[in-house]
Amino acid sequence: MSTLWTPGGEIPVEDGRGRSAAPSAQAPPEPSEDPMAGLSDEERAQAEELAQQLAEAREQIATTPASVVVGNHAMGLYELGAIHLSQQPPNLDEARLAIDALGALVEGMEDRLGEHKATLKDALHQIRMAFVQVSRAMEGTAEGDPGQAAEG
Repeated sequence: MSTLWTPGGEIPVEDGRGRSAAPSAQAPPEPSEDPMAGLSDEERAQAEELAQQLAEAREQIATTPASVVVGNHAMGLYELGAIHLSQQPPNLDEARLAIDALGALVEGMEDRLGEHKATLKDALHQIRMAFVQVSRAMEGTAEGDPGQAAEG
């Protein structure tokens, strides 16, 4: 017998060799009265501290304008593209995906990015130019002309 993970807990599922029972036909296990039952006092204190930190982080995010959070995520895509471009050898497919995602975000949300619009558009332009330069350098290397790769 196998188990199926669900947000409500693990549910036993027949493996097909015995009688079949649909997972939805079985009641999910009852949640424990105390989710920290079985933890030592030290583990309980750590869990409570982490829960408090998570609540504080959620509150901070909730009070931050969405344009700031979206801008931070966009810059994360920029960094991801740059990381893949800087690998030896560069990973152009992975860089292209991150750069295209950044482009979709910046160009698709252009009028809603607030004060970060110009910065994000500049970042997108820079990473696209870097992609072209690295791609051309790799083409020169692939053609066996290391001098051309060094010039790019």
